[in-house]
Amino acid sequence: MFHRFCFCLCLWRLVGGEYYYQVLKGKSVTLSPDLTELKNDDQIQWRIRDTLIAEINVTANRFSVFDGVLDGRFRDRLKLDNKTGSLTITDIRTEHAGVYKAQINHMFKRVILKVSDKIEVKGEKSVTLSSGVSELKNDDQIQWMFGNGATLIAEINKQTNRFSVFDDVLDGRFRDRLKLDNKTGSLTITDTRTEHAGVYKLQTNSEINSVRLRVSGDSKVVSVKMRNSVTLSSGVTEMMDDDQIQWRFEDNWRFRFKHTLIAEINVTADRFSVFDDVLDGRFRDRLKLDSKTGSLTITDTTGEHNGDYKVQSSYINITFHLIVYDEISVTEGDSGTLNSCFTVIKYNTLIYWMFGNTLIVEIYDRNNKFNLHDDVLDGRFRDRLKLDNKTGSLTITDTRAEHAGVYELLFDRVRIRSFILTVDSVHCCGPTEAAIRLVLSALVGVAIVIIVLYDIRSRRAEQDQAHIDASQT
Repeated sequence: MFHRFCFCLCLWRLVGGEYYYQVLKGKSVTLSPDLTELKNDDQIQWRIRDTLIAEINVTANRFSVFDGVLDGRFRDRLKLDNKTGSLTITDIRTEHAGVYKAQINHMFKRVILKVSDKIEVKGEKSVTLSSGVSELKNDDQIQWMFGNGATLIAEINKQTNRFSVFDDVLDGRFRDRLKLDNKTGSLTITDTRTEHAGVYKLQTNSEINSVRLRVSGDSKVVSVKMRNSVTLSSGVTEMMDDDQIQWRFEDNWRFRFKHTLIAEINVTADRFSVFDDVLDGRFRDRLKLDSKTGSLTITDTTGEHNGDYKVQSSYINITFHLIVYDEISVTEGDSGTLNSCFTVIKYNTLIYWMFGNTLIVEIYDRNNKFNLHDDVLDGRFRDRLKLDNKTGSLTITDTRAEHAGVYELLFDRVRIRSFILTVDSVHCCGPTEAAIRLVLSALVGVAIVIIVLYDIRSRRAEQDQAHIDASQT
C-alpha cells in the first residue's frame, strides 16, 4: 500500500550555501542535511531562525524534537530520521515557511522553505512531482495524467516491471522531457514551458490525487514595426476548465507602476472580455483574444503601446516587454527627424536620446538643461544634432551612412520609443544593393531586441544579487 500521499517540489538550487524547497500547503517535506548515515560522534541541530526545533546527539543516543515552541505551530508535525538526521515536517501550513538552519557538527546549512497552494517553477527549469512514496512495493501501480482530458503521460506496473512514459501525446509537448523514478514513482519534467502548466493527476492502487503546476516565464522582449500587428503568446495550447487569465499593461511613462487590466478570460463563466477604453482609449478596437489559448493580439500598433504586458492565471505568469519601432528612411545629405511623441516637455523631466548604447542627447527640464553629446563615436554627429526644446524631438542633419542604426528615446531611463534609421545613397541602387540594405535593416531590428534583453537581464541579475545579499544578512 502507498504511504500518505503528498506532492512536493524540492528545488535543490545551491546559491551561496542556501537550499530552496517549495511544498504544497497540507503536504509534507523532508529537509536533508546531506548525510547518508550518521557517525558515532555526530551532532545535529535544526532551527527556524534562532529557535531550536530538533536535535540529534549520537554519542548520547538522544533524538529530540521540540514541537511546543513558537506557540506550538510544529506540534505533532516533526519527525527525525535516526539514520540520516533528516527532518520531516508534516501537514505544512503557511506559518511553517521561513529560513531553517541545520548545524551539522561545525558546519552550517540554510534552507529556505516556501509554502503555497500550487507548485511553481521557472520556465526552462526542471520540476519533480513526488508520488509521496519512499519505495514502491511489488504490487504497486501508478498512472500520471495531465490536462482536461486526463491524458496518460506515464505509467508504472511493478508486477510486470513496466516503466513507461508517453511523451508523444498532446502534440509532443512532453517529448524527451519526462523522467520516471523507478524507485519512488515520482515524475520529473525537464525544460518546462508554459504549455506544461496545468493539472496533473496521480492514480495509485487506492486513490487519485491532483496538483496544479504553475510555470513562470522570464521577461520576453517582443518588437513590432509601427502600424503592424503583434501577438503576445500565452504559450498555452489549451486552457484548463477552471482557468482565469488576466492581461495587464504597465505604461512605461505616463502611468508608471500602474498595471491596468486590459483583457480577461474566465473559462468557468464562459466570459471573454477586452477593456479597450482604458488609458485614454489607446487600445480601442485594437485588442483580440484567442478564446482557445488566451493569447492577446494588438493591431495597428503605435508608440503609445510600448510597455510591459503581464499575463497571469492559476497556471502561468509571463511578462512581455513590447517595443514598437518606427522605420525612417532618408537620402544621404538630407535631414531625418525622430519624433518624441511629447507635445511639451513637462517640468522635472529626464529624457535621453540613445544611438545604440551611446548617449547623444540629455534633457533635464528642472534646470532647463539640454546637452548634445555630438563629439561621441569619433565625432560622427558633430554639428548635426538639433533638438526641439519644446517637444524633445531630435533631428539629424546632413546624414551619412554612419548615422544609420537604432535610436531610442528614454523617459526616466525607461525606453518608450525606438527608431530604425536607414540612409540611402544619392545614386540609384541596383537589386543586389537593395537586398543588402534589406538584410541590414532586419539585423538592426534584431539589435533592438538584443539591447533591451541585455538590460532586462542585467537588472534581474542585480535584483537577484541584492536578494541573496539581503538573505545572508
